[in-house]
Amino acid sequence: MKKNLKNLGLAVLAFLLIGGLAACGSGSKESNQSVQKVKIGVVGSDTDVWDTVVKRLKKKNIDVELVKFTDYTQPNAALAEGEIDLNAFQHQIFLDNYNKEHGTKLVSIGNTVNSPLGIYSQKIKKVSQIKKGDTIAIPNDTTNGGRALRLLQTAGLIKVDEAKGYTPTVEDITENKLNLKITELDAAQTARALGDVTASVINGGMAVDAGLNPSKDAIYLEPVNASSKPYVNIIVANEKDKNKKVYQEIVKEYQTKATKEAIKETSKGANVAAWETFGKK
Repeated sequence: MKKNLKNLGLAVLAFLLIGGLAACGSGSKESNQSVQKVKIGVVGSDTDVWDTVVKRLKKKNIDVELVKFTDYTQPNAALAEGEIDLNAFQHQIFLDNYNKEHGTKLVSIGNTVNSPLGIYSQKIKKVSQIKKGDTIAIPNDTTNGGRALRLLQTAGLIKVDEAKGYTPTVEDITENKLNLKITELDAAQTARALGDVTASVINGGMAVDAGLNPSKDAIYLEPVNASSKPYVNIIVANEKDKNKKVYQEIVKEYQTKATKEAIKETSKGANVAAWETFGKK
């Protein structure tokens, strides 16, 4: 009888130990599952601002992987195909044009920065030194190319057909008194072309990647005013995912004072915290 009771006691103890270990294992699994992984597509090598956001998000159990692309044609395709969860590289006009051309349903879920377009040169110090027949490089995609032409107009170098709105093309130039030669290049090549052209219109991110300081090196910088809103950079998701709590938490963490300071530091004061100037969305 005593032997049977002893065996029964050992069996109960073993059961409790196994149950306890199983519970510990289950708890560990649940803990791992509580970490939410998110892939965000970005363009270029400069991720300093996002790195600060990623670091803070880890404390909230959100593990963000920044997936780097080399040009503007890739991140939206990757997002639409589910290879990444979000992207952050474009403005609203670019997104609208992409959706129209590709039949995708990608939407903005939050504003990030306004990165002014600039005219840069290794040969002259100011716009007034541009002379007849000079060559100006601009991005070749529809939206950034149109933005570049509008910037050249603001700088007093050309005039474009206002009926074309935000996306005029070279064919829409209505006045070119200096007979400037407008060379269209991939946005990633505009900085590299500086040695071959009189001046080049370069996106803010591409300029920083090339070692340029927009607030000091640009011979003309795009003004930041009410008309700049369509060019505010945004965080983009697939429409079906736009209300996901984890994505909204990422937007919330981006739109903080800490991020604003990082933007100011890394852009040398050239970029603006767009959510403060133009609203959170």
